[in-house]
Amino acid sequence: MERHNHKPPTQQPISLNIYCSRSPLPTQNLFHHSQVLHTSSNQTIYGVQCTNKTMAAAETSKPLPFFFTILIITSTTILLSPLSGANSSSEFGIEDGWSASSGMNKNEEADASGDVNIVQTSGHGFFSSASTNRACDFTSGRWVYDQSYPLYDSNCPYLTTAVTCQKNGRPDSDYQKWRWKPHGCSVPRFDALKFLGKMRRKRVMLVGDSIMRNQWESLVCLVQGVIPTGRKLVSYDGPSMAFHAMDYDATIEFSWAPLLVELKKGSGKKRILHLDMIEENARYWRNVDFLVFDSAHWWTHSEAWSSWDYYMVGKTMYQKMNPMVAYQKGLTTWAKWIDLNLDPSKTKVVFRTMSPRHNRENGWKCYNQKKPLPYMSHRHVPEPVVVVKEVVKKMRFPVYLQDITSMSALRRDGHPSVYRITQEEKNKKKRLQKDLSSDCSHWCLPGVPDIWNEMLASLM
Repeated sequence: MERHNHKPPTQQPISLNIYCSRSPLPTQNLFHHSQVLHTSSNQTIYGVQCTNKTMAAAETSKPLPFFFTILIITSTTILLSPLSGANSSSEFGIEDGWSASSGMNKNEEADASGDVNIVQTSGHGFFSSASTNRACDFTSGRWVYDQSYPLYDSNCPYLTTAVTCQKNGRPDSDYQKWRWKPHGCSVPRFDALKFLGKMRRKRVMLVGDSIMRNQWESLVCLVQGVIPTGRKLVSYDGPSMAFHAMDYDATIEFSWAPLLVELKKGSGKKRILHLDMIEENARYWRNVDFLVFDSAHWWTHSEAWSSWDYYMVGKTMYQKMNPMVAYQKGLTTWAKWIDLNLDPSKTKVVFRTMSPRHNRENGWKCYNQKKPLPYMSHRHVPEPVVVVKEVVKKMRFPVYLQDITSMSALRRDGHPSVYRITQEEKNKKKRLQKDLSSDCSHWCLPGVPDIWNEMLASLM
């Protein structure tokens, strides 16, 4: 997408009544009281924002011209979008499924509490289905067996040994053939050429832990097959690595920052987690077009596996702190950096919710599993997801929440388990009488992260 500095169109102003918590505010002239949030060659989007903890809705005093549509993309923001046609696609990946007279659909009415709805991507709003032309929640659905998957194989040269389960001797392969089918719509199949075309002269960066590295490898493998040998390479810069699609002047990058905030060595080799310091990591995130973050697993490690000895806030050091309180403080530091340093007209930010672990029974819960679970016996929202929801809700910058937690929780068959190491290494362990361990945190590739990336590509 090429960016242009367009001035607001000169059509006759459209007046809207803006409602917050279902209480009408005075009629506002949207063109005079709005901020341009995003521009492109065929579209300018304007926003009117209600206060926090209120529900935004819009009602027009007269029918809108055919070239306008109302989009509610967060629970507190109304957007009016001039479009080239009533069903044109927006840069947010939303196709017009809204009524011009109400601006509110059933899903919004059901969530009138004003909370960020974390069960979808594209801000706090919904993707819509091209086939049904109505709002679609990507995270409510089921896993469907599809013989046309996977979209690449484990010979992709950018995969690390720990995720190439087929090469490492896993005898079954059906775990590669499941795609996610939301209720009432479909996740578009990943199209490498289309994706690269949209990413021309752009930088995509995935930031986080080893599971985000897992997702980065998936995304690189999804695109690299259409790029000629010699026109692709990987470069390294400190904690970051970048896959270059040279003919597109595009990069897909990964930056290692599992806690987002800074972990440093103090006196006496003490490991100190600075909950209010982030610039050492964040300096790599500047001038990026699409940023995708995750941070959860390292915060939930048991004390025996913790990566730090002390927490620090300002000049005060703490040996003990509730992990979720610490997580909230660390994420708030991240949120403030995003709010202060990034421009939403130049950078889109996604926060991917935590990948579920199936580590009960000492990590053997996923061993020898061959099919997805059909459903969860009870819906459990992990504490880190709740914390992320609360932090993002208070941000000024429009962060897009991508919830993969519930859908991935059904896929205990998708982990490497004992197939995280080569057969040769397994034999060596047996000779030395060392116990095999089972990895129920990361994901075999091809596999589940490919579906996350199909969803991500739809958003981009």
